[in-house]
Amino acid sequence: MEAYFYKEIVSPTGPLRLVCTAIHLVGVQWRIDKKYVPDEHFFKDTAHPLLLEAERQLKDYFEGKLKVFALPVMLTGSDFQKKVWELLADIPFGKTISYGEMAKRVGDIKTVRAVGGALNKNPVPIIVPCHRVIGADGKMVGFGGGLQRKIYLLNLENPKPQLDLW
Repeated sequence: MEAYFYKEIVSPTGPLRLVCTAIHLVGVQWRIDKKYVPDEHFFKDTAHPLLLEAERQLKDYFEGKLKVFALPVMLTGSDFQKKVWELLADIPFGKTISYGEMAKRVGDIKTVRAVGGALNKNPVPIIVPCHRVIGADGKMVGFGGGLQRKIYLLNLENPKPQLDLW
């Protein structure tokens, strides 16, 4: 059985657990109760090169210095979930699309609920930007990390202009 390594970091959205194999990032978690494998294959490693690089890129992202992540990611899920997650990379930094539009991109508008379910199970949120999918009416609906985090990430990527006081 493959070994998994993890590191916990501080972020503006709360503590994050980063999880990787020897060569792929496989998890970014706010809730750190999920286990990938039995304890004998799950190791804390604060010096793993991939985890350090993920931490550096996330720090740069939160500081507004990074718009596109360059990390080797392995997405584990159903074929449908993987298709949805892969399409997320096409949503530009600072932009959003609706769940319905995402379902059209998957190939069937009737899959809108399944798209929402796939987004909720995204194993590497932020890196694979599921927060960029919103309700058709512009409302914040559904996010595995909680709506406050989704709003924070969207505002980070596209801050609303300040009122002109002059």
